[in-house]
Amino acid sequence: MILSDKDIKAYLASGRLVIEPIADPVQQIQPASVDLTLSNEFRVFEHTEKAFIDPLKDGGLEEYTRLKTVEGKNPFIIHPGQFVLGSTKEFVKIPYDLVGRLEGRSSLGRLGIVVHSTAGYVDPGFYGTLTLEIGNMGNMPVALYPGMRVCQITLIKMNSEPDRPYDKKPDAKYLGQKNPEASRITRDKEFRK
Repeated sequence: MILSDKDIKAYLASGRLVIEPIADPVQQIQPASVDLTLSNEFRVFEHTEKAFIDPLKDGGLEEYTRLKTVEGKNPFIIHPGQFVLGSTKEFVKIPYDLVGRLEGRSSLGRLGIVVHSTAGYVDPGFYGTLTLEIGNMGNMPVALYPGMRVCQITLIKMNSEPDRPYDKKPDAKYLGQKNPEASRITRDKEFRK
């Protein structure tokens, strides 16, 4: 069951679901989702002397990126074919009986901007900001402004709570993140040395 705006407001009021700050509830709480806004930090991929990224042999993947902070009312310009990591301004905490589904906004999609390439699922028990996998599939550069509504989260009621929610997993790699995080795939069991 997908939560309606009425259900979302009730979950938020009870404190079981946390999405903060919601600067403009009238605009951000949609009929069956909540619009989330873009933070001012972006993780930009750098070209390195290495020919490719190897999750098995590379220690920390942060070496392939740098964190860029956009100041004031300036935009971040994303160029055609470019891929960057962004994050939501909002901190979210998903209760054990819900799962979140992240989707891009149609208005940005019509400009060629995709907000997530694969990470559209938010587990029960997750808390932190959401890292966005932003790509420009269009032919023109696009200005992205911190604070703009960039994606939406739909909340789905589960039939039962999981035995092991995300915040109880010993290998929860992205729990409590506060800015766009580089891939932590090297922490996966199959890549540990």
